[in-house]
Amino acid sequence: MTAQRVAGGHPLIVKNIAWPDEAATQAFAQALARRPAIGRALIELQGDLGAGKTTFVRHLLKSLGVEGRIKSPTYAVVEPYTLPEMNIWHFDFYRFNDPREWEEAGLRDIFASTGLKLVEWPEKAGPHLPQPDLLLHLEVLPDDGRTVTLTARTPTGAELLA
Repeated sequence: MTAQRVAGGHPLIVKNIAWPDEAATQAFAQALARRPAIGRALIELQGDLGAGKTTFVRHLLKSLGVEGRIKSPTYAVVEPYTLPEMNIWHFDFYRFNDPREWEEAGLRDIFASTGLKLVEWPEKAGPHLPQPDLLLHLEVLPDDGRTVTLTARTPTGAELLA
């Protein structure tokens, strides 16, 4: 684990972990769901196609109490979920061809509101997204496990990794 200072004076925290199988992904999602800061976090998920971004999101949403089918928002761009204790939005910007599509989609109000935001393919939105609290970068290993780099960029992100 490394720590350094970023804008605003809070420490940037980086952890590297392994998810050898889907059970490890699920266990991490369950642990993250128990963190009080989860309800106000912006989490970005980066990684190639098939890296496990949507699988992680499904496990996290189930751990938070979302019932029923959890589908990828690849075509819809956003899938909203309402729980008694929080609102959740799952975004997928994979199909964006230009970062201006984020602005044209009218997403600014959602990102300004309180709740959990999970963003796949954030780089496709360019500079329009607010700074994430937590960044998960997933890489597939030759044995089909995953290596995950977790970067907390805000105090909320640091709470999630504590």
